[in-house]
Amino acid sequence: MFATLSDRLADTFKNLRGKGRLSEADIDATAREIRIALLEADVALPVVREFVAAVKERARGAEVSQALNPAQQVVKIVNDELITILGGETRRLRYAKTGPTVIMLAGLQGAGKTTLAAKLARWLKEQGKSPLLVACDLQRPNAVNQLQVNGERVGVPVFAPEPGNGVGDPVAVARQSIDEAKRTLHDVVIVDTAGRLGIDAEMMKQAADIRDAIEPDEVLFVVDAMIGQDAVTTAQAFLDGVGYDGVVLTKLDGDARGGAALSIVSLTGKPVMFASNGEKMTDFDLFHPDRMAGRILDMGDMLTLIEQAEKAFDAEQAAKAAEKVATGDFTLDDFLQQMQQLRKLGSMSKLMGMLPGMGQFREQLANFDEREIDRIQAIIQSMTAAERANPKIIDGSRRSRIAKGSGRAVSDVNQLIDRFGEAAKMMRQLASGGGMPGMPGAPGAAFGKRAGAKQQAKQKKGKGARKSGNPAKAAAQAKAESEKKPAAANPFGNPGGEEVDYEAAAAQLNLPKDFSKYLK
Repeated sequence: MFATLSDRLADTFKNLRGKGRLSEADIDATAREIRIALLEADVALPVVREFVAAVKERARGAEVSQALNPAQQVVKIVNDELITILGGETRRLRYAKTGPTVIMLAGLQGAGKTTLAAKLARWLKEQGKSPLLVACDLQRPNAVNQLQVNGERVGVPVFAPEPGNGVGDPVAVARQSIDEAKRTLHDVVIVDTAGRLGIDAEMMKQAADIRDAIEPDEVLFVVDAMIGQDAVTTAQAFLDGVGYDGVVLTKLDGDARGGAALSIVSLTGKPVMFASNGEKMTDFDLFHPDRMAGRILDMGDMLTLIEQAEKAFDAEQAAKAAEKVATGDFTLDDFLQQMQQLRKLGSMSKLMGMLPGMGQFREQLANFDEREIDRIQAIIQSMTAAERANPKIIDGSRRSRIAKGSGRAVSDVNQLIDRFGEAAKMMRQLASGGGMPGMPGAPGAAFGKRAGAKQQAKQKKGKGARKSGNPAKAAAQAKAESEKKPAAANPFGNPGGEEVDYEAAAAQLNLPKDFSKYLK
């Protein structure tokens, strides 16, 4: 979504590297490049002006002029200002103190409200809530059926007393849903409303009537992040006609420039609360302004990556895998299990994109073949249990059989076995505390082993003679050792330790007379 903006900002910051101090011309040039980058990303002009003015003002201040690395300080300033225009802090849902919490979704047709309603329901279910979906879009063909199908996919019930397709009163359905939620003990009600292809009075009146009938705790405006500058106009129209508490951005995985996300908060004053970045029901989460700013500046999003890993990975299985690695019992079955766990995290290209500095590999990530894990799985599952436990027994005929069974070439089987062997060797090395194999000087490396052996030899060689158990003999040995030892060396270059006439030595230096006072 923010690829264009990220690339332009990265090029801008490259020009600042290596400069010990930024001149006024450098600041003006940087501000001009940032302005162009934001305008090309479809950010609204008033937001661009405010953003660039704030960056220039801070760049001229003491925090940059006194910084050890002005370029990094400018990146920090841009990061701070991006967080500000994205909302500053993460805004979370407000839950009702008594009765069910009512959440109403509003927006244009095609923004993805119905799909997002199911995603939100699934997310709330993970938070320990018991949501109920309500079908109040009774105009769009099959909207009710779509919500029912999505509700079934995420395991959330749907209240749909009317068939839709132009039949039924959405205001009455919304009102009845509150009583139904109380009767069935659901603590959250998510109301999906109808939209239009464009803003009109009828849609606004219907949305306002539903709002008045159910008095929602949260009204969320759902906007397609790919509609560009028109997103701000639509957001303002809904704010004036219906009113809302927060914004939900959909289709953040698209190839649009993403200026809507950077414009809505500043111009409407309403925070972005959630973001949907894919077609799967799991592609939905809270919107964190600081993390989004980090992605834009190619700093990565490690916190989101860690959170997703914590959800997907089984701690008990991970502990067992670590134990097998430490004991050297890691097999192809364990390797396949780890790959399947990784698959639960979602798209590999998206996961890699969350790592810092991956913006330079964007083209490679875009061309990454997500089916590679399926191919690996097919090869491993074509092996016998004995072959998976001990790949060393896989000879030429076995490799040919495995290749035919998995529909792959023999070279693919060879490559997998070789990679697994290297990975297992490296993991055993790390598990034993030996460090990375082949790293010069590192523990466990050939060089490191030789160095360690030499050090041990020196320590053995440097040991003194064994002391006698007889006190008289031990005292005699100690006296003999002390007589052998030379006098303590002077750290300032007098190895013999004898007395030195410092005044005579100073006179030989021919120092100026006024310097003599420093020698007293």
